[in-house]
Amino acid sequence: MWLVATIAGFVGLFYAYAVWNAIGNLIQAVSYYGEAGFSLNALGWFVWIFAAIFPAIVFAGAFALGFRRPPHHLLLVLITGLAVVAVFWLNVVAYTTLNTTSLVG
Repeated sequence: MWLVATIAGFVGLFYAYAVWNAIGNLIQAVSYYGEAGFSLNALGWFVWIFAAIFPAIVFAGAFALGFRRPPHHLLLVLITGLAVVAVFWLNVVAYTTLNTTSLVG
C-alpha cells in the first residue's frame, strides 16, 4: 500500500503543477486585461477555470482506475493521464493565444 501512495503522491505533484500553472495564467490574464481596460467574458473564465480543474479530474479518474491494480499499472495509468493533461494544456495555450478576442469582452 505504501508503494501505491508513493507513486500517486509523486505523480500527483506533476498534476498539481498543471493546476498551479493554470491558476497562475488565470491571474495573469485577469491582471493583463484589467490593466488594458478589458475583462474576461464568460468563455474566458470558463476556459481558465476548466484548465485548472481538468488535471484534478483526470488524476482522480486515473487513480480510481489504477489503485487496485499492481503498482506498475497504476504508474502507467497516471502517466497516461498526465499525457492527456499535457495535450489539453497545449490546446488551451493555443486557443487562448490565437483566439484572444473571443475571451475578452
